[in-house]
Amino acid sequence: MSSDKIREVALRHFARSGYEGASLADISAEVGIKKQSIYSHFTGKDEMFLAVFRDVADREMLFVQEYLERSKTSSLEKMLYGFLNEYRLRYEREDDTKFFLRMAFFPPGHLRREIVDYSNHHLDTTAMLLEPFFASAANNGEMHPDVSVDRATVAFTAVLDGMFVEMLYGDLERSLKRLDASWHVFWRGIRNS
Repeated sequence: MSSDKIREVALRHFARSGYEGASLADISAEVGIKKQSIYSHFTGKDEMFLAVFRDVADREMLFVQEYLERSKTSSLEKMLYGFLNEYRLRYEREDDTKFFLRMAFFPPGHLRREIVDYSNHHLDTTAMLLEPFFASAANNGEMHPDVSVDRATVAFTAVLDGMFVEMLYGDLERSLKRLDASWHVFWRGIRNS
């Protein structure tokens, strides 16, 4: 039995039941091994949870990189709005995205530091990957000259963060309404009209 299979099953359990509700006995039963066998792959539940979280965070970063690569010839407006919309759709469809966002915002208390550090690194890396798009738009005159690349990047990540919160707390209709309003104000503020 590979640790990959254990992590795959553990993801479903952690996504469905959270850290506290997921049990090593249930995970091992679904994998088809004895609970003690898990300890040949992980020192315990904490290590397993952190491994699953890192795997999911890495897949989320891969989504960001692939989306930006696919969108590199799009206008800044189309690329950014599409990014927000793709993330919203991922949250509706992907267990990875649901798990990542829930744990990033509501980590188990005793693992908070590790999860928050990894989540902040994810957001910082996303901002770093977005910066060249803002710089290109600024150089092309697509962005208002009073808005710096850094300020536009930080503001966009704030819109992204706000959308994440709404997806976690609200429903689809509410998140669409908030996304539309925050996007309108953000884009109106940075575009060069």
